[in-house]
Amino acid sequence: MTTHGSPDYRDSGLEFPADFLLGSATASYQIEGAVAEDGRGPSIWDTFSHTPGLVVNGDTGDVADDHYHRLDEDLDMMKGLGLEAYRFSIAWPRIVPTGSGAINQAGIDFYSRLVDGLIARGIKPIATLYHWDLPQPLEDAGGWPNRDTAYRFAEYAAVIGQALGDRVETWTTLNEPWCSAYLGYGSGVHAPGRTNGADALAAVHHLNLAHGLALTELRKVVTNDPDFSVTLNLHVVRPGADDAGDAVRRIDALANRAFTGPMLRGEYPADLLADTAGITDWAFVLPGDLEAINQSIDVLGVNYYSTATVKPWDGVSPKQSADGHGTSVGSPWPGSEDVEFIAQPGPYTEMGWNIAPDGLEDLLVSLHEQFPAQPLMVTENGAAFPDVLDEGQVHDADRIDYLRRHFTAAHRAMGHGVDLRGYQVWSLMDNFEWAYGYTKRFGIVYVDYESLERTVKDSGHWYAELVRTHRIPA
Repeated sequence: MTTHGSPDYRDSGLEFPADFLLGSATASYQIEGAVAEDGRGPSIWDTFSHTPGLVVNGDTGDVADDHYHRLDEDLDMMKGLGLEAYRFSIAWPRIVPTGSGAINQAGIDFYSRLVDGLIARGIKPIATLYHWDLPQPLEDAGGWPNRDTAYRFAEYAAVIGQALGDRVETWTTLNEPWCSAYLGYGSGVHAPGRTNGADALAAVHHLNLAHGLALTELRKVVTNDPDFSVTLNLHVVRPGADDAGDAVRRIDALANRAFTGPMLRGEYPADLLADTAGITDWAFVLPGDLEAINQSIDVLGVNYYSTATVKPWDGVSPKQSADGHGTSVGSPWPGSEDVEFIAQPGPYTEMGWNIAPDGLEDLLVSLHEQFPAQPLMVTENGAAFPDVLDEGQVHDADRIDYLRRHFTAAHRAMGHGVDLRGYQVWSLMDNFEWAYGYTKRFGIVYVDYESLERTVKDSGHWYAELVRTHRIPA
């Protein structure tokens, strides 16, 4: 596409509309701590992180950023940054500790205080129902490969929707179901750590079903006029060879169209079903499921960090698997074992992910072309760098540069007609980065994990200026 502006995406002075919603994002298990307090039940991430050898340094989310006990301090920090929105997730095990049945009022009260605190400070609450912390008893009963989990999720959605449905601005059903299904049940690098391709594909469908059922329940109980949403980590898949067209198609089907197909079109792609026929017959898709899944949403959340480059594997040479999701026993790409992910040119973030702001522009424009009437929002974008606290300051010029270039990409996408409604930077604070523990820092606020003191990084001050002016700072 023809793009005006700097080829390196380092434009200055670009302005966003006044109603473009600027905020930041977190997830419950990554920041809250207090895992065994006030009636919260165990989640799959409690179990996973306490299993020796699965998380770097044996780190767990037991304390994390202690956000549960520092709620008012963190809310004041958000106000100090000028955030217009805050995208948080609700811990299912705090609300329904065993996954079904008894409701924990103390958990509801915590999120009610959070939402009220946001509103009192002029910050719009964006609530995500599921950011990976499945109640452990539901995993014991089969987890996401078990259809019943989708119905339990709908019950939970009804409970929390009833409690907060007069105040939440945007409801998001799922965060990155790709990770829940393929990393949790396929490659095993995320909780619950299972490595079965058929289970991963069953999980894909039951997460899709959970999304649809939850939307139905939320619409019954909310009393304000919120937006309804889902957040997908859609992959930008690029060819790494002249004959890579089929490899690109296969990975696009597994990574992207397995979710956008049923959610936005009411169907699974025929090529996805054919590619995976040797793994599953998809008999878990029952009559009426696709109708339940295919519901209108007000905004599609888009998480973006990097691109992927693929080509066919010749079956002889050492297979590259630079998909950005770590080495694993199992594969997060069931049915595509003959596709290899080749290393991409840098520079890279500390996660080893390539920095490619053009990928965000391409993704947003592609989504607009596929679903012209669907409003979008960037619900996560950010980067991990090796931050150092030095005399009360964190000089993270690399992160400022990263954000500046990706905001430029978003602005250019809007210039191509993309209906982009906002941007939530990942992450508000440094936090528990899943299997990487506390070794990767994504925050615009630095957290000292000994004292738990928060320090706004240079990137946080830069972002506060962007929020205040709606203009990308020089």
